[in-house]
Amino acid sequence: MNLEQLASYIRDIPDFPKPGIIFKDITPLLRDPEAMAAACELLAEPFRDSGVTAVAAIESRGFIFGSVVAQHLGAGFVPIRKPNKLPYTRRRHEYVLEYGSDALEIHDDALTADDRVLVVDDLLATGGTVGAATHLIRGFDATLVGIATVIELEFLGGRQKLDGVTVHSILRY
Repeated sequence: MNLEQLASYIRDIPDFPKPGIIFKDITPLLRDPEAMAAACELLAEPFRDSGVTAVAAIESRGFIFGSVVAQHLGAGFVPIRKPNKLPYTRRRHEYVLEYGSDALEIHDDALTADDRVLVVDDLLATGGTVGAATHLIRGFDATLVGIATVIELEFLGGRQKLDGVTVHSILRY
């Protein structure tokens, strides 16, 4: 499946979640087994020979792709979640959004300094959420191999806020 075919599974929803926003809906892609398989393969491919030991994925849509990418790479899966959803002791990072603030958490024992980590999410927009995830990973002194997303909204400049980390996005708008 080529990129044009894959892009045809992304549906634009105007004025969601607020007027002026065009939401990129991935649910048609998730519904099609060929499109989903192609997306996961494309996310994993550039990192196949990078020695990734853990895929850290961001709640919630990142989990969908991250667990499959982890299998493709023969790596473990590490969930990065919204506050108060993880049962064990955890680390937290708060970050600022254009409309407020949020936080992400990870278990204290999720990674070690020996890990080579790939962050996976469905979308890179302003870089706030992915940046928070990378901050958490760096707190373990783990090696951040890269970031892989299905969609990147290039016009929002999120990539520039990620301190030169390798970013691989399948579809760019």
